[in-house]
Amino acid sequence: IVISTAVGYCFGAAHAFSLVTLFHALLGTAFMAAGSATLNQWYERDTDSKMKRTRKRPIPAGTIEARHALYFGVAVSVLGAIELWIFTNSLAAALGVITTVGYLFIYTPLKRIGPICTTFGAIPGAMPPLIGFAAASGHLSIEAWILFGILFLWQFPHFHAIAWMYRADYERAGIKMLAVVQPDGKAMSRQILVTLVLLIPVTLAPTFLHMAGKVYFAAALLLGMAFLYFGVQICMEQTHLRARRLLLASVIYIPLLFAF
Repeated sequence: IVISTAVGYCFGAAHAFSLVTLFHALLGTAFMAAGSATLNQWYERDTDSKMKRTRKRPIPAGTIEARHALYFGVAVSVLGAIELWIFTNSLAAALGVITTVGYLFIYTPLKRIGPICTTFGAIPGAMPPLIGFAAASGHLSIEAWILFGILFLWQFPHFHAIAWMYRADYERAGIKMLAVVQPDGKAMSRQILVTLVLLIPVTLAPTFLHMAGKVYFAAALLLGMAFLYFGVQICMEQTHLRARRLLLASVIYIPLLFAF
């Protein structure tokens, strides 16, 4: 989250780069992300206690009281919004608040309703570059939305891989991811493949918009094809091993892309 915020800031501050403003943008975003994560764990404490992968989190494990987590989550979220508002600008702060609200009040409840939660969850998940860009420039342009699009599409193979690996856990907790609702894996595989194919032209767009050069173009194309390869693999055979490889590919892909 912090890295993608920094990338957004760098593109937004093309003519007026300030390390001080960057620091406050990253700090405010980090506070809001920490607050959102805390409040999410507070909200889903009963669900977390039913899943092997989350039952050792502080609240279900009993190491932190639920009300203390609630107070901390709210306080840190508010502190992050104030940090962005005072030390960057109101647009960055507003985007931060929208991200938190979307994550907690739309994505989180939808996880118990149906697989559409992944699409809605990808929206707040892709907001950090917009926050960074707005903190630097005070507005949003096509360059900011391209960064948003990259992160938006990237989340589908990333989270579907996690959902496939832990689908028994999700089913036990009543979380209706696509891997749970349609356990044959075909719908999930199609969505992974479509988003990976779409991700390639979106990641190449920065070159055509003069955000990056030929080295980036070549790197983005190669990274996109490699990422697509792992997506094709899970489409051919839905196994835990191939889901794990896709997950690892996703966490290597995005920082490398942003680095270039």
